Amino acid sequence: MTATTLLTPLRLGALTLPNRVVMAPLTRLRNSPTGVPHELAATYYAQRAGAGLIISEATCIGPRASGYPGSPGIYTPEQVAAWRIITAAVHAAGGRMVLQLWHVGRISHPSLQPDGALPVAPSAIAAEGKTFTAAWRQEPFPVPRALETAEIPALIAEFVHAARCAKEAGFDGVEVHGANGYLLDQFLQDGTNQRTDQYGGSIANRMRLLLEVVDAVTAVWGNDRVGVRLSPYGTFNTMSDSDPLATFSTAISALDARGLAYLHLIEPRATNAGGQDGTVAAPSTSQLFRPMFHGPLLSAGGYDRAEAITALAEQRADAVVFGRLYISNPDLVARLVADAPLARYERATFYGGAAKGYTDYPTLAVGSAAG
Repeated sequence: MTATTLLTPLRLGALTLPNRVVMAPLTRLRNSPTGVPHELAATYYAQRAGAGLIISEATCIGPRASGYPGSPGIYTPEQVAAWRIITAAVHAAGGRMVLQLWHVGRISHPSLQPDGALPVAPSAIAAEGKTFTAAWRQEPFPVPRALETAEIPALIAEFVHAARCAKEAGFDGVEVHGANGYLLDQFLQDGTNQRTDQYGGSIANRMRLLLEVVDAVTAVWGNDRVGVRLSPYGTFNTMSDSDPLATFSTAISALDARGLAYLHLIEPRATNAGGQDGTVAAPSTSQLFRPMFHGPLLSAGGYDRAEAITALAEQRADAVVFGRLYISNPDLVARLVADAPLARYERATFYGGAAKGYTDYPTLAVGSAAG
């Protein structure tokens, strides 16, 4: 097993990737209060255009979708114009970029909602812990308002509008965010979905919104330019399900039938599944669910170089998604191939701020990537 495995081209639907190293959607919270991407974002993403694919930071589909101060949107002309500059910079640097469509659901605060309203969710069940307000203060998560059944068509229409805006902004496709305890994941798992209408109860009902959103978005983009991200067994944002194997097997099989560009799975080790002390073994989602999805599978979850090469060589994944290492190593592909030292990231600069910890990480010296 060698690093050349990382450089094997890969077809994801309509996209051809020159390598199998993918940049994860990384929330950085450096955008304007109105969700317009920071002007430095064009530099930040272009620096990382060597990735086989860049998945944008999670991007709000509408005003009620926001849950963090400084998160970007994709629903106003000003946001579209700013994203267009970013995609142009990535394409000029030879890269490919899809936008991740995001609604946080209950993971929000009234200060981030229009008119100070409560966040919406499948059911009126609060997440545990605290969240950031618009003023960057931490307060307990509020009890969300359960979406009325009659409101769901308008919610799906927001996803459609955002998908159209992403196309106008010059992206190469979109990824539907169904993971990490945000709205679509909240509908999917029964720990957060206790509805009694056609969007609650059975697995078929609980996955209905996810599939309706995916179908609506593929009507805009075509199924060969749409991916979906899921986090089976993940516990981030206090998520749980009484039978995750059945829930996610059913949902993934339904997504498989849609011929999507890819499925993006997060390994539960990245979301504290099994306990932070590691006393309870969490399954490998790439191994467990691989037989159920016949299209390209992307796997994320704290991979290092050796683990990525092994996962690809054993065909447990078709591409490996890197997050934090891409923050501090804009030329990550070159470093992985050359087995060069990796720059250490600074957690203190992950969220908010400007250039420091964002666009100022160095690349390898000229010629050192040749190994």
